[in-house]
Amino acid sequence: MDIREQMVAMGTRARKAARKLANASGKAKQEALLILAELLESERDAVAEANKKDLDAAAERGLDKARVQRLTISDKVLASMIQGCRDVAAMADPVGEIESMTKRPNGMLVGRMRVPLGVVAMIYESRPNATVDAGILCLKAGNAVILRGGSEAFHSNKCLAELMHRALDKAGLPSDAVQVPPTTDREAVAEMLKLSDYIDVVIPRGGEGLIRAVTEQATMPVLKHYKGVCHIFADDSCDITRAVPIIENAKMQYPSGCNALECLLVHRDVAEVLLPKVASVLGGQGVRFKACPVSLPLLGDTAEPAGPKDWGHEFLDLVMAVKVVDSLDEAMDFIAAHGSNHTEAILSEDYAKCMRFIREVDASLVVANSTTRFNDGAQLGLGAEIGISTSKLHAYGPMGIKELTSAKFVLLGDGQIRE
Repeated sequence: MDIREQMVAMGTRARKAARKLANASGKAKQEALLILAELLESERDAVAEANKKDLDAAAERGLDKARVQRLTISDKVLASMIQGCRDVAAMADPVGEIESMTKRPNGMLVGRMRVPLGVVAMIYESRPNATVDAGILCLKAGNAVILRGGSEAFHSNKCLAELMHRALDKAGLPSDAVQVPPTTDREAVAEMLKLSDYIDVVIPRGGEGLIRAVTEQATMPVLKHYKGVCHIFADDSCDITRAVPIIENAKMQYPSGCNALECLLVHRDVAEVLLPKVASVLGGQGVRFKACPVSLPLLGDTAEPAGPKDWGHEFLDLVMAVKVVDSLDEAMDFIAAHGSNHTEAILSEDYAKCMRFIREVDASLVVANSTTRFNDGAQLGLGAEIGISTSKLHAYGPMGIKELTSAKFVLLGDGQIRE
């Protein structure tokens, strides 16, 4: 069987599984998720062994630090995956929910019912934890899912998929509801993107090159998890004492995350006080600054002049761009020009400015006086996420259970006919 035939067979099985899963009881789906949580706990050695194979291969290939960090299933990451299973299991099942039922003048009732999307394909790099996040969310929302992770995480993803199959089987649900292609050949992705008869939506999650390639080749709708060029604007009224820990957290808590801080904008009136403190705290932890001419002398030895390509760049590393601006308007104009619609934040004690920033800045999450690192499905109360949509159609921001459903119209009549 060639790759084309393999992918068509997977699509066929996924479509069949999706029909069964769409009608599965909430109790069965909940049971599968709780069983998966137990399996991840009891089979942690097998998960670690599979992950080690990928990490050893990554070391041989000289994979960069950011990708290795995303590839690693640490105890903390595994614990988060287990908790994610339990959190999603405890959430309300949206499938079949009737929304906004209204009565028409002729007496018929018109409403909208939450329904699964059908078959979801996810294409992503590194991040084997995304395999579990995507699998459990699609399961809860009644969707079948085909998970095409990067070749660097092949063994990890295969192991995690096998655990999901065991959980589905034990709960009496079709194991084909979660599938991982059995090959790392890139042709598999190209063939998968042709399967519009079987796949309802594709979600790419990774670097800019991956997103563009999927968007150009896909024959089905694409929900983009685009790059995260996240800014924080420190206004002239910001609380310096509070601002420094927020900036540190946004950059240092997980530097390779898509919601990590990549560019700090600072109002001119607080630059001389704030930037040396930022340089001391972050520079002391290895951060290098790409600085504008005004900020350069305020950032010490770890700063160098910024070039045109440093603005709007996703570093995913201990590198941060810094620019001094004269006003809120200049900061918002800069974000509009260089942001990626992911996460933007303002630090200000001026309520009116905070509200204006929240209203006018276009991003999937806009934050006042907190870290960009909160743009995450679990942190925002979704249990987990399949990705952060930076497109605006259907979903904008972290995609949880509800974002993996659609709504169909339903009409309850009593013999009415159209005149």
